[in-house]
Amino acid sequence: MDSLKIFKGYDKVEENLEDPQKQQNYNNNRNKISKPLIATISIIITILFLTLTLSFTLFFHHNTNTESQKPFNSPNSIRSICNITRFRNSCFTALSSSSQNLTNPKTILKISILASINQLTELASSLKANSKGNALGDCNEQIGDAVSRLNDSMSVVTNGAVTLTDGEVNDIQTWVSAALTDQQTCVDGLEEVGVSLESAGKVKNLMEKSNEYVSNSLAIVANIRHLLH
Repeated sequence: MDSLKIFKGYDKVEENLEDPQKQQNYNNNRNKISKPLIATISIIITILFLTLTLSFTLFFHHNTNTESQKPFNSPNSIRSICNITRFRNSCFTALSSSSQNLTNPKTILKISILASINQLTELASSLKANSKGNALGDCNEQIGDAVSRLNDSMSVVTNGAVTLTDGEVNDIQTWVSAALTDQQTCVDGLEEVGVSLESAGKVKNLMEKSNEYVSNSLAIVANIRHLLH
């Protein structure tokens, strides 16, 4: 009897599987389960793909920026920039002493002009200390004018804009050139009254160094449009 029941149950299974309507319902139930599962998996894969793509893009962008900035602070890059100047050693000393990224021509010009101002200020102090009624004191006015013109240039270079306009470049060239002329006027005045810079020791060195720095600043502003190319 038990074996007969088993066979009867088997017949029912066979009947269920052979019934088209029941088979269709079975397939529909499977589709209802599999479609949401496939959709969920697709969404997860898409999110992972987008996350990896974004991470790679940010990583590549960071490395590109880092690599593009580092070379401009290297000694070779600074020397390359200084090739446009007449006094390359002084240019290298001025630019390499700064910790700022030399990726912007305005920054390079600012560093050069600031170094020139510092040299001229030291020169003015030395002239004042050594004046004592002689002709060295007469240079103070010219050096003071030179510092004033360079300060005018600095006010433009540090105005917050990314680049300089053509008018601003022309103004800075005029001011830096005038500062160089003031220095030369000082030297000429000393020579006229028979004062030799050879005998002035420290004053002579400061005069020469400040002249080199200002001259380099003039070369940099004159070539600022293609300074990093």
